[in-house]
Amino acid sequence: MDLKKLFDKYPLFVFGFGAFLLGAITDSGFFIFLGIILLFSASAQYKKKGGEDSKSPFDIKKIINIFNNNSKKEHMETINPRNKAKIGFWVVIAIVFLIFLSFASAFWVVIDAGETGVRSFFGKVRDSEFHSGFHLKNPLEKITKMNIRTQEYTMSVTQGEGQRYGSDVITALTKEGLSVDLDITVLYRLIEEKASDVYRDVGLGYDEVIIRPQIRSVIREVIAQYDAKDIYSEKRQEAAQIIADRLKEKLDPRGIEVEDVLLRHVELPADLAQSIQLKLQAEQEAQRYDFLLQTEQKEAERKVIEAEGQRDAQQIINQSLTSHYLNYLYIQNLQDREGTIYVPTSPSTGVPLFRGL
Repeated sequence: MDLKKLFDKYPLFVFGFGAFLLGAITDSGFFIFLGIILLFSASAQYKKKGGEDSKSPFDIKKIINIFNNNSKKEHMETINPRNKAKIGFWVVIAIVFLIFLSFASAFWVVIDAGETGVRSFFGKVRDSEFHSGFHLKNPLEKITKMNIRTQEYTMSVTQGEGQRYGSDVITALTKEGLSVDLDITVLYRLIEEKASDVYRDVGLGYDEVIIRPQIRSVIREVIAQYDAKDIYSEKRQEAAQIIADRLKEKLDPRGIEVEDVLLRHVELPADLAQSIQLKLQAEQEAQRYDFLLQTEQKEAERKVIEAEGQRDAQQIINQSLTSHYLNYLYIQNLQDREGTIYVPTSPSTGVPLFRGL
């Protein structure tokens, strides 16, 4: 392959293709863009020539002929030495510009929201971190970005639900020695002010090195203090809170803040789970009967109080119904009637008679 001849005739094409290839290999959008610009520039330059030279250097047949050295007669004129000098000048400028950009990007770093930048210089981790935003830095300094958002660590019997593939359930022994399986999710976040310490002492995989072992240890300690039926029913939330408190005590000094612990599922042996369910149903039924008895008792007490009230009211009424009071009521009622009213009176006293009215 006559590479020298190819470079002499199409220098921009060679540099453009090289930049494009370098960008594709290094996954650099800048080099890919630069390569495209150089390739189009080469195409535009060679189209200005007349005759056979008006053909673009992207003519596949010509490129194949040059590489195979099979062309016996050249169909293109060599580039003018003056044009060669200009092309070489701009190529040098482009290379210098690329080198400048490569070095210039080493003087700054951008930390995204929810991240912190851990600084290290020749392997030594610095104590201060870069917070989110734009920062100038030593070009020889390495910046490692770490997530400080709320994250979760799940250990579950369901495949693909937790951090590990397959079943990752926690098995623990209860107070009476029964084996129970638990699904748990721990919400945590990296404390930004201690990110450098975590990176120095543990590295980026602190969730597997620190969090996971502590979760397993603390859960087994707490579950051992409860009976199976308590964990299965009413004391699950209490146990989850104790687990969260103990994890905070152990992980906060290591630079990890525990926000919450969710004890999502407790799986007991099948026969034990059934017996607990039956017992819970019996307890609920007993509580229902107790409630009914209390309701009936309250109703009986209400009726007694109501009867006593009626009796007392009648006694008061009987004591207050004197003859004078009855005469007064009789006369008052007569005032509300229209027309002539005949009232029987006593022959001896002349007082109206109420009997038979």
